[in-house]
Formats: sequence, structure tokens, C-alpha cells
Amino acid sequence: MGALGVPCEPDNIVVTCGSQQGLEFLGRLLLSPGDTALVAAPTYLGALQAFSGSEPRYDELRPEDGNRTPDSYAEAARGAGGEIKLAYLVPDFANPTGETLSLAARERLLDLTAGLDIPVIEDAAYAMLRFEGEPVPPLLALEVARRGSIEKARAVYCGTFSKMLSPGLRVGWIVGPKALIRRLVLIKQASDLNCATINQMVMHRMAEAVFDAQVARASAHYRSRRDWLLSALQRHMPAGVTWTRPQGGLFVWLTLPERVDAAALLQRSLKEAGVAFVPGGAFFHDGRGRNTLRLSYSLPGEAEIDCGIARLAALI
Repeated sequence: MGALGVPCEPDNIVVTCGSQQGLEFLGRLLLSPGDTALVAAPTYLGALQAFSGSEPRYDELRPEDGNRTPDSYAEAARGAGGEIKLAYLVPDFANPTGETLSLAARERLLDLTAGLDIPVIEDAAYAMLRFEGEPVPPLLALEVARRGSIEKARAVYCGTFSKMLSPGLRVGWIVGPKALIRRLVLIKQASDLNCATINQMVMHRMAEAVFDAQVARASAHYRSRRDWLLSALQRHMPAGVTWTRPQGGLFVWLTLPERVDAAALLQRSLKEAGVAFVPGGAFFHDGRGRNTLRLSYSLPGEAEIDCGIARLAALI
């Protein structure tokens, strides 16, 4: 965390069973039924699932386009019978869109959360998988620079080794002010006492020995897959289909013509083409996005990508 511009101590960190557990703990701690969570649209499906047990309502963040005023968000929350308790974003190579939040948008988001006096949860699962472009500081690093100390920060950082070293070991972490971490530790103890110590020891050894080299290898590997997928989309997709061009991460987001339902398309695609994707509606809190879908280039090889995109394009 120090290398990312976040000076902190061990008591600012709690180790979790993957960052997904961290999201569930934060939702459990911060949200009550009827409270509002501010999220992007679309946003990570796993975050919506993690927060769902607390029965929140959602309102939309649009940091790149300019968010509404703090008063506007607060009035909407009060009108629904609750308060705004948190904001959540995947700033780097977002799941599902692959897009990255600009520095200006990050500053605007911190202005908004300061005005509302709420924490902003930064899901940094893909931040190390950068293929091109200049790195943008984490929200927590910007917040520490603004406020002078992590103990005064509103940003909360959720990290994971799963995308870089080993998903099977399930080692993630949360970084924030000690007062917040102490409460998360109580939730952790009540949930599963601790993450498997042997898994932490193995991950520690791996991270010390190969982390930087593995980041470079993984980034080069996934960049090649991304380039192949973007090329296949350019060659095969019909007019009227658009897609994102991520600078890192694992995902490309497609927008289809309005009349195309991606969930219905998936059923045909599985049956007729043997091609799987995630319909985009699952990533929206309000039922939008029926004509969108997420493609992942993490697993298939180049020949599979080309064949799969050609089949999917023919169906569309």
C-alpha cells in the first residue's frame, strides 16, 4: 500500500477471504434497510449481491459526466426513508465495462463524498492489470493527500491477490482508518474467525518472490488477448454494435441495438453457437441495460476468441 501512495500500519488492514468478502463485510457494517448506496450504472454484479442482504436502495453515480449535488442525493435518500451510507466504484478497468475513472472524475467523487460525509469503497481488483496509459492514483491515496492522514480518510480500499497470483488461495484485504478496521475485525471474527493461515503464508511467499514479475507477465498476456478480441469485434460485428476499449483488466462491454435483448440472445448463443457471455442487465440496479453484455478475454485463446466472436456476430 505504501508503494501505491497509501502510508499505513498493520492496524489499518484486515485480511479477507478475497475482496468479495470485504464487500460483504462493508455492506453489513455500513448499510441498514432503506439506506442508500451510490453506485455506477452498470456496476460490479458481486457488489450488488454483497450489499443486497442489507436491503439498500441505490442511486446512480456519474463521476465522468458530473454527479448531482450532495443535497440532491441526500434529499432523494430522505424521500425514500433512509440516509446515504456509502459510495462504491471500481475505478480501474471496471467490471463490467473495462473503463477507468479519470483523475478529474476521482477528485469530483471525493468532493461529493466529502459533501455527503460518507465513505467511498474503492474496489481495486484489476488495478495492477494495466496495459497502456499512465497510472492514476488510488482514491485512498488522493484522500490521504487531501486530509493528511489515513485516519481522517473517507476512502476505503479493497484489494486482492486473486487476479494476479492465485484466485484459489482467496486472499484479499481492506485498508482504511483504524476505527473502521476494528469494527470490520469484529465482523470477521464473528464470520469465520480468520482466513486460513497456510493460505496467507503461501501468498506471502509468492508475493515476495514473484509479484512484480507476475504482474508484468499477466499484463502482457491479457493485453494480447484484449487486442485479439478488439480486432475480432472490428472484423465481425455488424453496424449498430459498439464496445469499450479498455486500457487494462479483463472485460469489454458491448452495447447492442435497442431492440436486441441480451438475455434472450444468450439462450440462443449457448444453444446454437456454443458461446457464453454475461447479459448486461445483471449489472444494473434498476433493470436497465437489456441491450448490453459483458465479454471476458481472460480464458479463451486467440482461435477461440475469433471463432466465438464470429458466431456471436452472426447471431446478432
